[in-house]
Amino acid sequence: MNKKRQAIWDKSGGKCWYCGSDLPEKGWHADHFEPIQRNWWDGTCEHPELDTEDNKVPACASCNLNKHSMPLESWRKIIQGYVFSLNRDSTQYRLAKRYGLIQETDVKVTFWFEKHGCEEGKPFSEE
Repeated sequence: MNKKRQAIWDKSGGKCWYCGSDLPEKGWHADHFEPIQRNWWDGTCEHPELDTEDNKVPACASCNLNKHSMPLESWRKIIQGYVFSLNRDSTQYRLAKRYGLIQETDVKVTFWFEKHGCEEGKPFSEE
């Protein structure tokens, strides 16, 4: 792993900044914590000043692709609404819930970095 990617990885000790899953050595993403929103038509981006190593955090592919170019609070609201949309749209989900395979909670979405008191740009410490 090159030095820049290693520094991003070290911010969380190899955990996804958002969900906390263990990241593989290859295949993890360096997410822009504050989004830069790339323009697909010409390769430029909005907020190019945010395209820095300090603004990048380690993320699993699922979280990074799902977050896309959303600000954190917008993404949190989207995730919070998943239970509603699953109940509305997924017969399999509703059936699994009826059979006790799923237990819904009304917890607030809290990201891994929030639970561990991490600050963007500072390495993770287990102390």
